[in-house]
Formats: sequence, C-alpha cells, structure tokens
Amino acid sequence: MDKSLSRPIRVLVAKVGLDGHDRGAKVIATSLRDAGMEVIYTGLRQTPEMVVNAAIQEDVDAIGISILSGAHMTVFPKIINLMKENNLTDVLLTGGGIIPEEDRIRLQEIGVGKLFAPGTPTTDISTYILDWVIENRR
Repeated sequence: MDKSLSRPIRVLVAKVGLDGHDRGAKVIATSLRDAGMEVIYTGLRQTPEMVVNAAIQEDVDAIGISILSGAHMTVFPKIINLMKENNLTDVLLTGGGIIPEEDRIRLQEIGVGKLFAPGTPTTDISTYILDWVIENRR
C-alpha cells in the first residue's frame, strides 16, 4: 500500500448476472490483496443494485466488475447510473473481460474507468487502481 494513503484501498470485486466464470475474478481479488488492498468479493450472480449497495456499505474506493457474458453494455451503464444516483462520485468503476474496443470507448465516455482484457498483468490493474485512488480519494 502507498504510504501517502491514510487507510488501505478497499475494492469490491463482483460478478454480475448469470455469468458463472469466476476464476478471473478470484485471481484479481487475490492479486489486489497481495498488493495490500482490502478486497470484498461478492461472488456470483449479483445484480447492479446489489453491487452498488455493497459498495456503499463497505465504503469502497473502487468497484471491479468481471464480465465474460457479453452483457457489458447493459451492466456497466446500469451500475454507473446507480453510482451517480447514490452520489458515489469518488468511487472508481473498473473491470475486465471480453469487451470489444469500441464498447470500451463508449463505456469510458459515460464514466467507466479503464477496462482490462484477459491476460493483462495483474500488476497493471493494481497500479491503475492505486494511482486512481491517490488522485481521487476525498
């Protein structure tokens, strides 16, 4: 963990919808823990509402969504809208999975953070979250 932060970074990792492939989410959760972050893994079959409610209850700095089902253009906009409704303006929404480049660009335009493809080094993900939190934590 970065010494300039007053408390550890807290990250919620979730699988939304019927996507049952959670190996990647578990690998990311473990790597973020290894990087000194506190990780809350919600498990499978979460709804966007469940994810945002858990983020509020756990006072997280970031939400990471793992999605391989192809529902990214439904899931991410729903979560970002719920975050805005709940004034989670200082929480990063990021994630990864099989997401075409044109969809990544569109999602980033509505406020979603960087999205990572399978095979991305886990250090790239933890560094991105750390840098974002250092710059944006209130």
